[in-house]
Amino acid sequence: DAIKKGFDALAASNSKVWDVPYLPIDPADLGRSYEAIIRINSQSGKGGIAYILKSDYGLDVPRMLQVEFSKVIQRIADESSKEIVPQLIWETFQDEYVGRTSPIDFKSHSSVPDTKNPNMRVIAARIVENGQERTIEGQGNGPIAAYVDALARNCGIAITVQDYHQHAIGHGADARSVTFIEAQRNDGKVIWGVGISPDIVAASLQAVTSAVNRAMAA
Repeated sequence: DAIKKGFDALAASNSKVWDVPYLPIDPADLGRSYEAIIRINSQSGKGGIAYILKSDYGLDVPRMLQVEFSKVIQRIADESSKEIVPQLIWETFQDEYVGRTSPIDFKSHSSVPDTKNPNMRVIAARIVENGQERTIEGQGNGPIAAYVDALARNCGIAITVQDYHQHAIGHGADARSVTFIEAQRNDGKVIWGVGISPDIVAASLQAVTSAVNRAMAA
């Protein structure tokens, strides 16, 4: 975390003097990349894991999700007593958040303004619930709120979205959107969900689905 902040400060200062904590010299001067010398083990904090996800996979993970996910990686490191390679970090992140498709699997959606209230939207979302495909409907002041309403009305699953973060991964025709949803169950437990899709709204609804599935499993 300190090294990452040092790199950020160095870039902002435009200084030619190398001054980064814990790195007495620039790895590039020895023909090495900084990424090549990162080691993640059971003693690593959230900073190293977050750096891997951002530098290798383009994900700018919110701080509180960094804290939560670092515990997952530390548990794996404790059990294996080995260093954790970037690919395993990414695969674990996908399994824990992005790939959560049970009991609800989001497929597609359409939404239109509410004819009775133009400030509201009505959504029709196609999902697979416990292996059965169905369409659920709801309304809200945006697609996320409408989808949350649809899940509560049709599936009896209630969560409250506290916050969300969204950014692009990549550029041009291959760009995708990632959404991080911070939600809360009725018992007050905070649940995170993540969605990745070329479509911005679909990424958000996938993230809600991820949070719902994790809320039901926790």
